[in-house]
Amino acid sequence: MFYQLYEMNHAMMQPWRAAADAVRLFYRNPLNPLSETAMGRTAAAWCEVFERSTRRYGKPAFGLAQTEIDGEAVDVHEKIVWSKPFCNLIHFRRDLKTPRPDDPKVLLVAPMSGHYATLLRGTVERFLPEADVYITDWIDARMVPLSDGSFDLDDYVDYVIEMLHLLGPDTHIVGVCQPSVPVLAAVSVMEGRDDPDVPMSMTLMGGPIDTRCNPTAVNRLAEEKDIDWFERNVIMQVPLPNPGFMRNVYPGFLQLTGFMSMNLDRHLIAQKDFFMHLVRDDGDSAEKHREFYDEYLAVMDLTAEFYLQTVDSVFIRHALPNGTMTHRGEKVDPSAIRRVALLTVEGENDDITGRGQTRAAHDLCTSIPEAMKMHHVQPRVGHYGVFNGSRFRKEIAPRILDFMRARSRFSAGGKSRMPAA
Repeated sequence: MFYQLYEMNHAMMQPWRAAADAVRLFYRNPLNPLSETAMGRTAAAWCEVFERSTRRYGKPAFGLAQTEIDGEAVDVHEKIVWSKPFCNLIHFRRDLKTPRPDDPKVLLVAPMSGHYATLLRGTVERFLPEADVYITDWIDARMVPLSDGSFDLDDYVDYVIEMLHLLGPDTHIVGVCQPSVPVLAAVSVMEGRDDPDVPMSMTLMGGPIDTRCNPTAVNRLAEEKDIDWFERNVIMQVPLPNPGFMRNVYPGFLQLTGFMSMNLDRHLIAQKDFFMHLVRDDGDSAEKHREFYDEYLAVMDLTAEFYLQTVDSVFIRHALPNGTMTHRGEKVDPSAIRRVALLTVEGENDDITGRGQTRAAHDLCTSIPEAMKMHHVQPRVGHYGVFNGSRFRKEIAPRILDFMRARSRFSAGGKSRMPAA
């Protein structure tokens, strides 16, 4: 019922949003003499803040049409190379004049935790000059008809394995935040089957491998409630007229409420600052606000079965570090991994995934030689800074790419070990 009320409220507000936008355009029209007055700018600012605060934000575009390689502009084309009901695999194909054999092939597994894969736009943009990049583009569950079946954590692992089969054994897989667990599980299952298509390296970034290490507020909430509480309080049915009508989901708008409540004062201050930027006609600052919140406020529904299985397995039972995680009845054993180099990355100030939670993967992957392991803690960054921002671009990304290239070189030389990190 709550989801239906949300949809009704959104529909009822549509005329008011349209009216506010019309007033904003009236006061921002350069032919209107009031557009350059404080009264005109204030009226336009109120209208824009109202319209942006009540709209539903759609999926943003990656918008990465070009990259720069060796000082030259290179065109980039998005192409879907693999597709399933809940995910498309996108390849960012670069129009290279000459081959770049040293550029690693990277499978970037984006989080399926509320935001779209475009949240990693900056990550893709940084990798593009030096890597052949693929990314998982997860699909909003409310847009997937019930006839397309269900999607849970086991399906997630299957999807990752299928993608690795498609891309081949020269792939370097990167799991950002939530995917760290299913990525580690997928590689564990593949190694247990002696699969020839295991990736060359696996990078896990800010992921909840063992949430018992330095638990955060998010971790404590999951431990304080049982799985029935989550099912009763956050699972709802998709209403008409959405294609996923009657599908049980964890709604995106509910997730967004949780995201924003963690730093509500910061978001309120940002809204106030945005209003003042508009009144002062500070276009650059206002545009930065729009760019950030156009991404941040765009959220997607998750299937109930995926969300509940993830909460239960990862945050309540700690199944992976406890050695009790299974995939379709098959034990997930990270100690079976022996051919895949492992890099883990954490942020010093991460308040979502506490320090040590990702590092725990090293303790589980006991069969990987120490010379094929590396751990990096990035000073002065939080969760978002692990995969985006200036320190990611200047300090984290170069380490990841160097790690991948080192693994590729030693594999090409017929060696299974890398020099000590």
